[in-house]
Amino acid sequence: MSSIVPLEQTIDKVLSESQIEFVNKIDSAYNESLNNLESSRSNILQEYSKIINNAQKQSESIKRQIIGASKISARNKQLLLLESAVNNVFEKSKEKLYVLGKEKGYESMLYRTLEEGVSAIQTRDIIIECNKNDKNIITKIINDFIKKNINYKIAVSDSFFDFIGGIRVRSSDGLMSYDGTMNSKLERVKPIIRKNIAQILRE
Repeated sequence: MSSIVPLEQTIDKVLSESQIEFVNKIDSAYNESLNNLESSRSNILQEYSKIINNAQKQSESIKRQIIGASKISARNKQLLLLESAVNNVFEKSKEKLYVLGKEKGYESMLYRTLEEGVSAIQTRDIIIECNKNDKNIITKIINDFIKKNINYKIAVSDSFFDFIGGIRVRSSDGLMSYDGTMNSKLERVKPIIRKNIAQILRE
């Protein structure tokens, strides 16, 4: 009996030590799991934060793009409206200028344009370009001009041009020219028309 007791005590001791070691391992594993969980939680929160920040940045970028596109679209529509209004005014101005060709003051205006053109190109051998309807009146003002300026040789071009009215004065060699057509004058005031209409649209 006496030999059995020490054996049982030894067994109990071994079992107790094994139990303690097992419990310690469980505690260690539990603590490690907690640490891993906390670390994972921190990583997850960081990744979540990155996702949220990226989403916000993308959202702001898309928002800016939408606003920018809207502004561009509105600007394009405004420019189209402006150009349409300018063209309408331009066409109405053309109609008025066509009517001007039938008024009495038109001949005097052509004569002044001839004088301006002759002075501008500084030559005595001159060709006058005009539209077909103005040929007779141009021939008349040329004759009137030559009567006062006998040293000039002026002829009407054999070709006719699609001018609203007015004339183009050029040297016979084609090196110098003066554009006194109504088309040219109208084009010069087109930027002013555009500016005035743009101001009206902003009001």
